[in-house]
Amino acid sequence: MVRKTESAGGVVINARGEVLIVSQHGDSWSLPKGHIEAGEDAIAAAKREITEESGIEHLTLVKQLPSYKRFRIGRGGKGEDANELKTIHIFLFRTDDETLAPTDPDNPEARWVLPTDVADLLTHPKDKEFFNKILFELS
Repeated sequence: MVRKTESAGGVVINARGEVLIVSQHGDSWSLPKGHIEAGEDAIAAAKREITEESGIEHLTLVKQLPSYKRFRIGRGGKGEDANELKTIHIFLFRTDDETLAPTDPDNPEARWVLPTDVADLLTHPKDKEFFNKILFELS
């Protein structure tokens, strides 16, 4: 049986126009996001996850982006884990923070990258597809 979960996260852009990406378990790359906890709304979950996975605390909401569904990334960053289907709610944020200091041990690294390089670095094909669809909304 497939477990269905709700996650939230963001496309975070710094003052230089770079986009935040995070390493998951040191073997895959994604936009910062995670499960929505009990009593939390999607925007609060997105902000919490971004802060945990990058250290960025000062976030200005620009707008909500489209949600999408995908299976969890498989073990070792390979393939998909079809046991969990995520609905991912994504928001566009801007920040003046530059220093990256992840506190989530499952997400050991964060990077600022040029928007044109993001899709090539994302591990999951659905994340790549999503980012390519919203790239024009970032300027």
